[in-house]
Amino acid sequence: MSAPTTFSVALHNETATAQLMADLALLVGPGDVITLTGDLGAGKTAAARALIRYLAGDEALEVPSPTFTLVQGYELPPFPVMHADLYRVEDESELEEIGLSPLPDATLVLIEWPERAPSAMPQDRIDIALTHRPALGSNARAADITGYGKAAAAVARLQALREFLDASGYMDATRKRMAGDASTRSYARLLRNDEIVILMNFPQRPDGAATYNGKSYSAAVHLAENVKPFVAIDEGLRAQGISAPAIHHSDLDHGFLITEDFGSEGVIEGDPPRPIAERYEAAADVLAVLHGKTLPETLPLDGQTYAIPVFDAEALLIEIGLMPEWYLPDRNAPLSDDKRAEFFAMWRELLRKPLAAPRTWIIRDYHSPNLIWLPDRAGIARVGVIDFQDTVLGPQSYDVVSLLQDARIDVPESLELTLLSRYIKARRAGDAGFDPAGFAELYAIMSAQRNTRLLGTFARLNRRDGKPHYLRHQPRIWTYLRRSLAHPALSSLRDWYLANVPPPQSPA
Repeated sequence: MSAPTTFSVALHNETATAQLMADLALLVGPGDVITLTGDLGAGKTAAARALIRYLAGDEALEVPSPTFTLVQGYELPPFPVMHADLYRVEDESELEEIGLSPLPDATLVLIEWPERAPSAMPQDRIDIALTHRPALGSNARAADITGYGKAAAAVARLQALREFLDASGYMDATRKRMAGDASTRSYARLLRNDEIVILMNFPQRPDGAATYNGKSYSAAVHLAENVKPFVAIDEGLRAQGISAPAIHHSDLDHGFLITEDFGSEGVIEGDPPRPIAERYEAAADVLAVLHGKTLPETLPLDGQTYAIPVFDAEALLIEIGLMPEWYLPDRNAPLSDDKRAEFFAMWRELLRKPLAAPRTWIIRDYHSPNLIWLPDRAGIARVGVIDFQDTVLGPQSYDVVSLLQDARIDVPESLELTLLSRYIKARRAGDAGFDPAGFAELYAIMSAQRNTRLLGTFARLNRRDGKPHYLRHQPRIWTYLRRSLAHPALSSLRDWYLANVPPPQSPA
């Protein structure tokens, strides 16, 4: 087991405590345990309360001390939190009665007075020891933060984050939690005077099992494994006149950035959400402009060069393979070895044309969650683009599909066709040799590829990662997939899917 990691922080007041706990909240998640030690009145409950309020996004949330209830539970937006106080526990056998033995799964657990049940505390935990520091002020505390076992890495990262905030001048900023995404990244808004910026925590992606030709899934399909591709692509997009957020401060080794805040005005409206046509038109125009350029395949990065990965046949086929790997077993329709071979043989043949087509930058998840409307800017600059670290080189049709067949919201077929016509018209205006019919075929093929992958991805997010809310998108993905399979070039694939791929279950 790795040696414990400890560092100390002087907390002059409750605001400083809240800032520390907000920073820690960026780095922990369900399954983690934080113990809080110190004398009566040392500030243990205040620290726990600050963390819970930060995760709730509610500074006024009622967070009572659990001295009498022993355990208090909170269903918070990112994950459940359990706050326990063991002061009145006489024997460790009582922990089973209050739901702390065994510790709950998929829950962040905060425990005050852990010394009342020392042998029940997990080997992997973060301990925050709070002591009074009257010499610094009547409300001053010192916090000695120690990471035991696997949590030692999180504490080392917390120390690096605090040093980054101090060096960039944002240590005293107010932290506001931002919703995350399906990744391990986390975000906070930093408020300092009249300025608002975004803090990005982009940890090194953990190595997955080498089950794809000796590579992890992320390596095989060229997903960014650290913050460096984000920085390179960000600067590359800005050089092309695309609104990507300016990067004000960076720590590339640890994966921390402070960037421009585009705000939260999106390209959709209503409940259920639907596209705002004018904004989707502008987003389509961004792609037409970008795809009309000859773009570099390498970009400068911190005095070196970043080579944008190629979205090759292996990566495309591994993505498609998520359907037989995750989706079809969920639908009680696993493939025989012969059917599996048929599936991949058809796809290898279908992908020949996209792989031979002119290559551009594929932003990859170019859809509503990652597009911010910037009304004070003009033309294509009104579309703020985020979440582009997984950019690869591949067919121009891919991002057009991402936008026009938005995985998260329904895009009516009439709007899809209007936007596709707008994109094609813009491309023809800039290139008389642009082939609309050829592009429409590539669009259908990449739509089928992307939506096949998404059915598998959302099944995997549910079953492997415990994120069932992604299943509600599957019927929409199925609708898009059926649209693309209607193209004559995909007739053989359409017949095969009709015979072997059942539709998703309707959401309950």
